[in-house]
Amino acid sequence: MTTHDVFFVLAGLVTAGAAVRAVTTKQLLHAALWLVVSLGALSGCYLVLGAELVALVQLIVYVGAIVVLVIFALMLTRAPTGPTTAHDTSPLTRLAGLVVAAGTGGLVAAVLISAYAGRADVRSPGTEALATRLFGTWVWPFELLSLLLLVGLVAALAMSRLQVAATPEELAGEER
Repeated sequence: MTTHDVFFVLAGLVTAGAAVRAVTTKQLLHAALWLVVSLGALSGCYLVLGAELVALVQLIVYVGAIVVLVIFALMLTRAPTGPTTAHDTSPLTRLAGLVVAAGTGGLVAAVLISAYAGRADVRSPGTEALATRLFGTWVWPFELLSLLLLVGLVAALAMSRLQVAATPEELAGEER
């Protein structure tokens, strides 16, 4: 077992453990933060495999954008951040979900192992040309789009904090 194998297994264990915590925690905000850990560790798996561009895209797109958007939506909607029992299920339902998840995972693993057995030597053409185009030619459109999304998020936050009179009686009361 090489050091690459050890780091891959460690990153995989962190990914799996954080993913389990993300779906089993009773606190919504903690679930989003465990998702950050899981996706970050998955990026570490990609780094160990030598796919630096995929690891960078994983960090930028999923950790840097999607999870931040989820956390922002939680803050914007004023969702409960503490422990909640609103969606609790019975132990039998949880056991059934565990059995279905294990069966699905086992089936996918069996299909992938049988389909790719003996094809472990996969060579990819390098990602230098793609990275040069993506982060050279297209970097400004991506940055402008991210700025536009940031302005939209800030505007949504500002609009959600406005005090709006909801009834005609309240509007009539303000005119007096």
